[in-house]
Amino acid sequence: MLKQEDINLLRNKEIKPQKLFIGSKDVPSKSGKMLDVSSPIDGKVFTAIANADENDVDLAVTVARQSFEKGSWSKASPQEKKKILNKFADLIEENALELAVLGVRDNGTEINMAIMAEPMSTAGCIRYYAETIDKIYGEIAPTQNSILGLIHREPIGVIGAIIPWNFPLMIGSWKFAPALAAGNSIIIKAAENASLSLLRLAELAIEAGIPEGVFNVITGEGEIAGKALAMHMDVDVIAFTGSGAVGRKILEYASLSNLKRVYLELGGKSPNIVFADTPDINMAVTQSLGGIFRNSGQVCVAGSRLIIEESIADEFTEKLITQSKDLVVGDPLDLSSNLGAVSSQDQLLKNLNYVEKAVNDGANLRVGGKQINKETGGFYMEPTIFSNVSNDMKIAQDEVFGPVLSVIKCEDEADAIKIANDTVYGLAAAVWTSDLSKAHRMVKSIRAGVVHVNCYGGADITVPLGGVKQSGNGHDRSLHALEKYTDLKTAWISL
Repeated sequence: MLKQEDINLLRNKEIKPQKLFIGSKDVPSKSGKMLDVSSPIDGKVFTAIANADENDVDLAVTVARQSFEKGSWSKASPQEKKKILNKFADLIEENALELAVLGVRDNGTEINMAIMAEPMSTAGCIRYYAETIDKIYGEIAPTQNSILGLIHREPIGVIGAIIPWNFPLMIGSWKFAPALAAGNSIIIKAAENASLSLLRLAELAIEAGIPEGVFNVITGEGEIAGKALAMHMDVDVIAFTGSGAVGRKILEYASLSNLKRVYLELGGKSPNIVFADTPDINMAVTQSLGGIFRNSGQVCVAGSRLIIEESIADEFTEKLITQSKDLVVGDPLDLSSNLGAVSSQDQLLKNLNYVEKAVNDGANLRVGGKQINKETGGFYMEPTIFSNVSNDMKIAQDEVFGPVLSVIKCEDEADAIKIANDTVYGLAAAVWTSDLSKAHRMVKSIRAGVVHVNCYGGADITVPLGGVKQSGNGHDRSLHALEKYTDLKTAWISL
């Protein structure tokens, strides 16, 4: 159970300027350049991180490649790798509060959510993939009697993982845990405004026994360090979570370099569809609010388009507005806060610009829409709800990535499907209905990687997460994630 006094002990802990983590130790950037780290809680600079360039990335890749070829991890026994990964998970749990507070100071996520979504989720993810190591078998092909066809699964080599700022540990683990379980070496490029918890995680990885060079973390600007990683001729795979614009660049970099495999988890504009026959309207309201406002809307699967059947739309919207006014926006390290801070001043300004544009386009601002708590120096925004939104408005088409909800009315099932699919994205969706047949029809008809029924959110590591259309390719989580980090090798043996 979280205690405020424990959080307060860590809240103002001095954080020394951070170096890169390459091999098994802290390494200064070759240029000596640093980036200031300011907290969205109060807008103040509280430490700095190394600003890596191409030379630093090259060193990290060289070290990772050497570790892979040496075989200290790639050729280790399944039992040894499992033991070390489980120890890694133990250490994360032991240091969970420290990791969570570090992350909150970096990106502003409310602590009640951060503790479970970040370190605890990460530990669970590592344990899950640790258990797969000695349970994924090769295959024997159905060949003629004079031939033995064996299909082996092998680690690929050096994996580059480019991690977003909203959930660096959780989303990071979705990439490094299966990559490590498969026997690869990894280089994590942390986001400029969410590096601290990943750097601390690297120390715990070494403490757990992961060999030198297998787990590396670089920090710095995406345009420099991220590009260098994606362009590097000796990186075998890039796994990226972030914006579509950057995802396109990474694909380009791969084509201009060594044709490395690229897996992208990009943005979303997820439809949350509520029909008149929803089994529990109050539960639908509560979960719809959580689906858009948790982490101040800075969630890739956020249910930012609420599509409501006309007959209940007004009642549902009024309930939404009433409940939203009870949400407490404030210091994310205060246990009484329901919503924390927006991650940066730039992101806050983008959110407010979308509000202004929506009003100009004719949407009805029902609640919120303003910056609050200015006196703190931090970046806070009211939960914001628009009604009278048409799906062609910019606020209904663009991924805002803030606490902004668009309410759209639909006539019936067919109209809901049309609206839901009228977007370039296809990451997540939800349907609320008591009609089982309708639920199945909607699941089949909505173009999205995950469709929730009578809930919003609630998936775990056992099921894949991935998108269609411009929400990306490949899948994080589940056994399917291992496919991204293994090669198939055929042995064709004449008997």
